[in-house]
Amino acid sequence: MCPLLGGAGTAVRNAVESGVMNVRRVISGGLIVAALAVACSCSRPERGVIILCAGDSITEQGYPRYLRAALREDGIRARVLNYGRSGNTSAEYLAFLRRGEDRLRAERPDIILLELGTNDVRVDGDRVTAADFERNIRAIVGIFKGFRTRTGEAPAVFLAAVPPVPEGTPFPFGTDSGTRVAAEINPAVRAVCEDLELGFVDNNALFARAPALLPGVHPSPEGYKSMAANWYAAIRERVRRAR
Repeated sequence: MCPLLGGAGTAVRNAVESGVMNVRRVISGGLIVAALAVACSCSRPERGVIILCAGDSITEQGYPRYLRAALREDGIRARVLNYGRSGNTSAEYLAFLRRGEDRLRAERPDIILLELGTNDVRVDGDRVTAADFERNIRAIVGIFKGFRTRTGEAPAVFLAAVPPVPEGTPFPFGTDSGTRVAAEINPAVRAVCEDLELGFVDNNALFARAPALLPGVHPSPEGYKSMAANWYAAIRERVRRAR
């Protein structure tokens, strides 16, 4: 301390020390507030709805991008995940799901859209019996129901009736493929939906009303757009709750 300042110097020193302490308190408090803000932002679920689309090539090659566009046009923030697998029967998709369950579970979907069965009515080595098809679908749904959303809830699962197989569709489909869709596959889909209380989406009726949208086993571009609209109509209320 400078001896020439005497008591005045002491007062100045005390004021400086007090100011330094106040600055330290402000800095410390600011850091705490910042840390809390970061913690809150990390624990808060990200905004938007997550939709996982599961199925065969009708999913992989088609409707998810149109569904994503429709949601965007409505101002709904969403991630639409395409987990369609071209050529998969219900048995093959179940095997894929069992192998990659952890990866799909980590997506934390709010809504799962499932359509399978077209490849199950092929007449080659991929043919699946009606009983095995229903057993496979139940197992797939069971895995999906074990997933959890970002808020810890079970996702909403929607299951669709598969489109018709047009008459004259070439091998590996046969003359009984269309009959099997109507008599075996879609009745099993409805039964699973009723038994497990799933949302049901009738993509079969959509194309039965407008067969021009389904030139083969795969819809036309306009058919895929109509399919996306059909899915969207079924999940709209759920999407609004999850956003």
